[in-house]
Amino acid sequence: MRIVFNLLNTGLGNNGGSLTLIKSANTLKRLGHDVLIVDSGKNRNTWVQLEVKYYNVYDYKEIPYADVIIATGIKSVDSTNKCNIPKKFFWIRGYETWMYPEDKVIQITKESPTKKIVNSICLQNKFKQFGIESELIRPGYDFNDFYPLNIRKKNKKIVLGGLYSSGKKREGKRSEWVIKAYKQLLTMGYDVLLYMYGSDGTPRENDVNFYAQNPANYMKNTLYNTCDIWLAPTKYGEGLHLPPAEAGLGECTCIGTNNDLNGLDYLIHNKTGLLSKDNFQDFLNKIIELIIDKELRIQLGKNLRQEVMSYGSREENMKRMIELFEK
Repeated sequence: MRIVFNLLNTGLGNNGGSLTLIKSANTLKRLGHDVLIVDSGKNRNTWVQLEVKYYNVYDYKEIPYADVIIATGIKSVDSTNKCNIPKKFFWIRGYETWMYPEDKVIQITKESPTKKIVNSICLQNKFKQFGIESELIRPGYDFNDFYPLNIRKKNKKIVLGGLYSSGKKREGKRSEWVIKAYKQLLTMGYDVLLYMYGSDGTPRENDVNFYAQNPANYMKNTLYNTCDIWLAPTKYGEGLHLPPAEAGLGECTCIGTNNDLNGLDYLIHNKTGLLSKDNFQDFLNKIIELIIDKELRIQLGKNLRQEVMSYGSREENMKRMIELFEK
């Protein structure tokens, strides 16, 4: 099967969304399919090697013919609608209100003739509120890259972890909550450290104890396994938030918020992690709860690993996507 990932007016960069697309495309190629990416700009992702054909095109008429085309973002829907490829899909991996107001996001999505695919239950439920039905296909996880290292027990202090990001598009990650919680815990007498990584911007030196810019997977896995508690106070717009799941594969326990677009399908309150109310004080209280209760912290981390494992590998999930294309 020939498959086009349409990135016109969206692009590839150093971010989780682009990483998912590249790894999905690479996996589909390894499964024997002819896969290509069309984009109106250069591939700016430096994290992982792209193994499929990459075409620069500037108009929907230049998109090579294929069996299937996949819109990968709200701005690539129009060119997907107009091209002459018969099987049209829209793989929705975020609620892109950073691109357009909500009413326009819904309008574009609803009016497009594409078959809708979402990567999370929270996105599926959100679009269902507007009468938009979708198929759930997750991207899958890299079980060979993220796994327990059994180094956490050596910690002399509680190590908090979190994603650092800056800019309007990333404000939904609420990195400022992570840093604020760390500083407030210090003033309350808790002996904690804060480790973060990211690709957008750099935190101030006194805001963190350790920061890695664009770390390789082996370094991320070590960081996840060093952290006792991963903080993910995501606010809105998420599809399936990647870092807490990867941290969970290393049996790190996680705390999120109960926002309906938190991107944390795998975080089930008091079973695989903790979900706070969508306010900072309750988020802080949940951190304190896990600092105090070591047994709960360890058990939730083990449970989270099992939950994320149940979502399947990239290969398993891309096979499900092919089955959908063939229907």
